[in-house]
Amino acid sequence: MILPGSDPAALAQAVERLRAGELVGIPTETVYGLAADALSDAEVARIFAAKGRPENHPLIVHVAGSAQVADYAAEVPAFAQRLIDAFWPGPLTLILPRRAGVAAAAAGGQNTIGLRCPSHPVAHALLRALGTGLAAPSANRFGRVSPTTAAHVQAEFGDALLVLDGGACDVGIESTIVDCSRGVPVLLRPGCVTPAQIEAACGQALVPAAALAQAAPRASGTLASHYAPQAKLELLDAGQIRERLNNALKGEGAGADIGLWSRQPPNPDSSLIWRQQPLDAASAAHQLFAVLRELDALGVARIWVETPPAGADWDGVRDRLERAAA
Repeated sequence: MILPGSDPAALAQAVERLRAGELVGIPTETVYGLAADALSDAEVARIFAAKGRPENHPLIVHVAGSAQVADYAAEVPAFAQRLIDAFWPGPLTLILPRRAGVAAAAAGGQNTIGLRCPSHPVAHALLRALGTGLAAPSANRFGRVSPTTAAHVQAEFGDALLVLDGGACDVGIESTIVDCSRGVPVLLRPGCVTPAQIEAACGQALVPAAALAQAAPRASGTLASHYAPQAKLELLDAGQIRERLNNALKGEGAGADIGLWSRQPPNPDSSLIWRQQPLDAASAAHQLFAVLRELDALGVARIWVETPPAGADWDGVRDRLERAAA
């Protein structure tokens, strides 16, 4: 059931369901989440079961603001606090030492926890009304394409799940994740908050995970294979796409069973399904998952994606595509 997130009655119904131990689909500025009370290990277990997600793969806990951080984190290093001040509410998740005895299921059993304060007004209103944090991974089956509309969530879980409709997600890919649990900032997952912005805000250089002896904590969305459509996805540069299209025109096959997301249109004689890849990273991120879902819905067997340009602005999009193609 999809209800308008701007409707106070719908918001109250979502609060009621969450307090009763049910799951709810919620919008954030990144992707839609499948939410449950982060402090209830039993309710968090329902998220893992619904998604088919391994219970040792941690979830991100969404909070209403910095005042709730102490409910979950044992400590907040000074550089992490500077990141909170600079980017919350917004698409940045911080990995912090977890308070003993709190949110063990959401943390995947680790002694660290991922915290984020979303900027979407519906998510923010819901968190304020609840007064507690929400574990809310992307509202899709584990390893598949993340949802960026309420309809995407309903397609995954059916009408029984209450989904608050907050429109299409502005950002369109998951949050940047910075590990702050080992004394220095470490980038675990790229997103729309870039390394340069992180370093400028926290006043310290990002340290490569490989440079630290202590292993990085497990974090959401960092498995080698993730975000995958039903169709086989391949990353190709512009030259490889031209070569394949030329071969197709010679009768070697590339028809309507292929979807193409590229910056330049294919030869007009080609019968494949083309969607234009935006020239800027923010627009590409906004469209990415919606395009993959659309091409899946059209029944293509293969999806060719033009490799994103070099540069830190594109790291988040590139990361999602490389994992989707793995």
